Amino acid sequence: MTRDILAPKTHWDKWIAFSEDEIAKMIERCQQPSKNPRYRPQYVFEIVREYWQLMFERYSRGDPVRELAQYFPKLLDAWEESERLGVGVFTPEQQVSRHSWITNLDHYIVCFWLTGFALALDIPDDQWRRLVALMGNEGEDALLDRIIASRDHDRRIGTELRHPKPYRRLLDAVNASPADQARMLRLFVENWYAELDRPPKKGGVTAIYDRPYWYGFSENIEGGAYFGFWCVEAVAAVKAFNLDDTRCLGLPHYPGDLLRPDGPTTHASALSAEPAETGQSSPLQQSLLKRLFGKK
Repeated sequence: MTRDILAPKTHWDKWIAFSEDEIAKMIERCQQPSKNPRYRPQYVFEIVREYWQLMFERYSRGDPVRELAQYFPKLLDAWEESERLGVGVFTPEQQVSRHSWITNLDHYIVCFWLTGFALALDIPDDQWRRLVALMGNEGEDALLDRIIASRDHDRRIGTELRHPKPYRRLLDAVNASPADQARMLRLFVENWYAELDRPPKKGGVTAIYDRPYWYGFSENIEGGAYFGFWCVEAVAAVKAFNLDDTRCLGLPHYPGDLLRPDGPTTHASALSAEPAETGQSSPLQQSLLKRLFGKK
């Protein structure tokens, strides 16, 4: 049974095979001399992106959760190589724009995702230390720093929440009394995707992009960019603080199986919601898109 309710297994089979082939080709190209050495750091980082998207694709297809951990070593290798190559290429200003949680929403979310995967999958200590070093930004965020500190106990905690929308709801759930945590966690998950559709800020520090790079990919599922929209941020908080997530189980965006690798699945059967195999969105799929993503 697929976990994602918007695409059938055949879709995930096709695009997982594509991702695996693309990663192999990209790694092979990196063994050759670069025609544009200044682009090489970014190209290598695209391999990192392919790995985390492959992890999402395989989760969406319904693959065993424990198998996702196999991608961390190579993901970390590629990320470290990208950073090494970038030292002599990117200006200090470019380094800030690439790495800052304050101004780079995509980097903040990806670090949140990888933290959630790492905690849920219990990656080995050496991999965890490498990941923390690559993410950086110690002392920058009142929420993500606390989650990382659940395993990296000496980490400094930021005093500001860098992206209140949508993450204020999650921080409130973490800070709530035990009696309110489950309800507030569900509110975060239910509003997570919609609240990432953020209007431009007025004054102050503005994020490079107001919405994540992947926002809206569900509008063209057949094109292959969509990898499933899963709120791994909630899983990260649940794992870090032992929150009660029972009210979130079965919600379309909540990847509850990450915390229950030996099953049974926490996702409702998607059989009745399987999209048509014709390349056209079925009426049911269109209805689900409207309900889940606010499509007009």
